[in-house]
Amino acid sequence: MSDNKPPLNPHPLSEYVAWAGNRNREPILGVLKEKLPKDKGRVLEMATGSGMHINFFAPHFDHLHFHPTDKDQEVFDNIKKLTGDHGNDNIADPVHLDLTDPDTWFNPGDKGSFDAIFCINIFQVAPISIADGMMECASHLLNEDGILLIYGPFKVEGSFTTESNAEFHSTLSSYDVPEWGLKDVADLKKAAASHGMVLKEIIDMPANNFSLVFGRG
Repeated sequence: MSDNKPPLNPHPLSEYVAWAGNRNREPILGVLKEKLPKDKGRVLEMATGSGMHINFFAPHFDHLHFHPTDKDQEVFDNIKKLTGDHGNDNIADPVHLDLTDPDTWFNPGDKGSFDAIFCINIFQVAPISIADGMMECASHLLNEDGILLIYGPFKVEGSFTTESNAEFHSTLSSYDVPEWGLKDVADLKKAAASHGMVLKEIIDMPANNFSLVFGRG
């Protein structure tokens, strides 16, 4: 894999997102192998984007059925194409889920119908306000022992944990898009508490990222 980094572009079908996805997919897979159910179950991805991650992960979990979702329905054809190209018969068709639109929050399924939810690299380019929708969705959709795993770079208690994360935040901020920048784990914990969810574990990941594991309190 080339380390040539394309220009920053958060569009889910951009070269930058593909580069970042290829860079982080193996470490995230390692965490999922530890955290996802060992028996049959259903797993939801929020903000699936191009479908690169869910189609990389699914073949490693024949016993699980994966459900992609996204707010941008323009990516649905790409998700379905990747699923067909990879022959992944344990991935459902994508469903519309916009974490800024409460009318879509429960589109993916009935209460308690999922064993796990994951979301990758969304908060550095999304407003922290979507955390409330994410936690309400998780509280509704997850079963009693279900987990929500959020991957990405974050501040911790108001501080950058590495100089490179501070530099990344500065780069994002330079684009003058109000919601771009690293968010604080404390704000996710606050949103979680409003919906009966708590931060169970913080897992250090390569490239100064984290996997945050939330569950019921």
